[in-house]
Amino acid sequence: MPKFKRILLKLSGEAMAGDTGFGIDSARVAEIAGEIQEVARAGVEVGMVVGGGNFFRGMEAGRGNLDRVATDQMGMLATVMNALALQAALEHRGAFTRVMSAIEMHQIAEPYIRRRAIRHLEKGRLVLFAAGTGSPYFSTDTAAALRAVEIKADILAKATKVDGVYDQDPVGHPDAIRYDRVTFQDVLQRNLAVMDSTAIAMCRENRLPILVFNLNVAGNIVRMARGEPLGTLISE
Repeated sequence: MPKFKRILLKLSGEAMAGDTGFGIDSARVAEIAGEIQEVARAGVEVGMVVGGGNFFRGMEAGRGNLDRVATDQMGMLATVMNALALQAALEHRGAFTRVMSAIEMHQIAEPYIRRRAIRHLEKGRLVLFAAGTGSPYFSTDTAAALRAVEIKADILAKATKVDGVYDQDPVGHPDAIRYDRVTFQDVLQRNLAVMDSTAIAMCRENRLPILVFNLNVAGNIVRMARGEPLGTLISE
């Protein structure tokens, strides 16, 4: 029995690449689509934001000789490619989907309109929000927080390659401590590397909880939707 009626699932672009590290691994995307479809069949309304890091990282490229606005726009287009790939995998399984883009591109995606997005969700369609916020200088984490607040999601579920929020980077520090629960204030004050501060502040102001969990464990998307103990919950 699902715990949440409506969720916003944030997926990293790297998740789409699987073990290859770049581009799209169709087998991995199919696995992710299968779990999302299982959640949807249980009656949960699912909105999604996918990053673009498997193709292009605008923030990193912007530190070089390229204009930051242009590189951020390139990154937004990378998220559209990932959204289309996930849409194809979901529809291959019989799901009804919509890609809604913050940058208008009528031939391949609907423009993002909040009321229309909510209506799609109410009709049981899986909605993929692409192109970030449509503005430079905002990450896909912030886009995920914004869309989650706009569609009145019950939770923002961030699927990552680690199993929660730690007091320090667990990759370089084997003694890092994982939190089961942590407050928004602690995340901001301790500068815990989970989401950018704009996204955290937006969720705090709107009392939207964030669940950070490991995407690389099979079945975790379903467990998350059921409300099983998983990852780290960030809340008030």
